[in-house]
Amino acid sequence: MKLVLHRSVRAAGALALALAFAAGTTGLVGGSTAQAQQATSASLSFSGDEGDYISGGQSYAYSTDAQDRLDVSASSDLGHVNVSVNGAHGDWWYLDLAAPSGQALKPGTYEGATRYPFNGAAEPGLSLDGNGRGCNTLTGSFTVSKADFGPNGYVEAFDATYEQHCEGGSAALRGEVHIANPAPPAQLGLGVDIAPDGTASTLNGKATVHGTVSCNKPVELTIGGTVTQVKKGVLIRGNYSTTADCTPGAAVAWSAQADPTGTTPFQKGDVEVSAQAFAADPDYPGQSVTDSETVAVHLAKG
Repeated sequence: MKLVLHRSVRAAGALALALAFAAGTTGLVGGSTAQAQQATSASLSFSGDEGDYISGGQSYAYSTDAQDRLDVSASSDLGHVNVSVNGAHGDWWYLDLAAPSGQALKPGTYEGATRYPFNGAAEPGLSLDGNGRGCNTLTGSFTVSKADFGPNGYVEAFDATYEQHCEGGSAALRGEVHIANPAPPAQLGLGVDIAPDGTASTLNGKATVHGTVSCNKPVELTIGGTVTQVKKGVLIRGNYSTTADCTPGAAVAWSAQADPTGTTPFQKGDVEVSAQAFAADPDYPGQSVTDSETVAVHLAKG
């Protein structure tokens, strides 16, 4: 029994084409942003000069210690971090910090930032907006002092300061953000095996195949595939699908029936069986994992 650790991550559309039986979740593609995670320990604060439109010249501070909710996410290429604030008293703010295109955010100062996501490919991106106020255009800079990421856009630790100027004005908004989360969970690993034996029913012509699946965290797996047989020059083929509740530490059995698509039933003899197992990673929303195997199976009369 093999165990595949994040061997294949696919979007739902691609998986549906591959399996034609599973309903998947959308995975990350390129620099897309992962679903936000609620920060365990975090704070965001800022204040503005008189005349700054976003702050109104006031100071604001939010933290998990004060029962404010802060969510954070990073893009799959780690070039963009978004922090959203849902204040305990109804305030809401969004902070976006982005490196120039093709670069990951890392400690250092990013000068010449313009409004995210409309910054040019060679420019850093920055935006602090919320409570119904935002800049049409902005200039600014930010400094990242810590940037520790896990898989799939997981933000373990992130510290930065930032300064922005709305509409080319001299009045500045200055602030800082601090994120601290536990170490990232392990990625989902799973494996699928096909047993070398099966049955061909003389009553309904269906082929029954079986095998085992394994995983490194509790998940519900979808297993499906195709049974193919050639008898006297006739191609016999049928699809199957089933589910299994997988728990770590032991192989879990699965069994399914393939219904022939034509009028010729499956018969005693050798067939080719393909199987593909799919599951969504419960610790990384929007991420899915697949594993596949194709083997020769001997069908007995059943």
